[in-house]
Amino acid sequence: MNHPSAVVAERVRLRLRAESSDPSIDPEALRRVAVSEVRRHNDLALSRGEQLIEDEAACVRDVLASVSGFGVLQPLLDDPEIEEIWLNGPAHVHVARGGVAERIDLHLTDATMRDLVERMLQSTGRRVDISQPFVDASLPDGSRLHVAIADVVRGSWAVNIRKFLPKFRSMEALTAQGAMPRSLATLLQTAMRDGVSVIVSGATHAGKTTLLGALLDSCADRQRIITVEETFELAVTGPDVVALQGRQASLEGTGEITLRRLVKEALRMRPDRLVVGEVRDAEALDLILALNTGVPGAGTVHANSAVEALEKLTILPLLAGRNIDRAFVAPALAAAVGLVVHCERDAVGRRRVQEVIAPTGDVRDGRIIARSIYSAAPDALAAGGRSAALRRSEVLS
Repeated sequence: MNHPSAVVAERVRLRLRAESSDPSIDPEALRRVAVSEVRRHNDLALSRGEQLIEDEAACVRDVLASVSGFGVLQPLLDDPEIEEIWLNGPAHVHVARGGVAERIDLHLTDATMRDLVERMLQSTGRRVDISQPFVDASLPDGSRLHVAIADVVRGSWAVNIRKFLPKFRSMEALTAQGAMPRSLATLLQTAMRDGVSVIVSGATHAGKTTLLGALLDSCADRQRIITVEETFELAVTGPDVVALQGRQASLEGTGEITLRRLVKEALRMRPDRLVVGEVRDAEALDLILALNTGVPGAGTVHANSAVEALEKLTILPLLAGRNIDRAFVAPALAAAVGLVVHCERDAVGRRRVQEVIAPTGDVRDGRIIARSIYSAAPDALAAGGRSAALRRSEVLS
């Protein structure tokens, strides 16, 4: 926040306290006071020859975000048990706790919802409008924001906020809540520290990004990690971590930075481990080529099983161009990936590691041959992972 906005925000706080007004209960009163104080600032600045606030509307949004955060959504963002918030229009607000969705009794207006989205996007440099009806962005707390607007969406806007809870950012935490047995967690931690390339697969909301973040946490103290994402999601902390994010094209259609470009740039930054947050397009080719140069990697991919994840990773590189052949991709992938870890979420929202496989390096009829390293027993989730069967392999020896 710039200096004039900070000054106005402090004046707004003083007035609200003097009027005994709670901005979370009466957001309209907050807006009224903010507009009044911005105009008063400019009147005084004009008479004194001081710096004027040229964009009053932007200053009001800055002040609103500073004083009340994100309005009626702020308590939901602050709740440590809520992992996702979504709005199907202003009158249909839902949250997910522990993987279980529920509708809550909260109603906004169209104007309030749009104002909140504008404030969320204020500091991201990203936009959403008729020419760009979708947007992905990171909020200041690391949550991921996705917005889709009419007329792509029927009726009002659709807003999703996915939070990444700090309590699940380590392998120990995931083990404690039953995502995997301790023995498997130790095996995966050893693989990461030894420079094995690991792919995490699963369906949407299966916990792929959470598990990948925990895996990276286990080796971030000894490896230089370069992460590549469309939108910042991996909250990896360590002494030598660089996070890269793609960029949308400008209104003129220029300036776009793709994941393929970021992967190539990351290789020039001396990574000990290259991480692609989500592999879903032609960047799969660049990742496989990077892994075959001796750089360990990691990433996530949407798939229904670990075997299907390997199959998908042999197909995605074909999107890079007609001169890419599966006969080249499959052996390169088989030689580069050490482990594929598959996550699942059950009907009541509990998440676990369902299976782990290791490519043998062999390809038969265009398909990568892999052996099973771990498979969860049918009742493993109900038992908190204690009955899961773990089979070690020479893959790490």
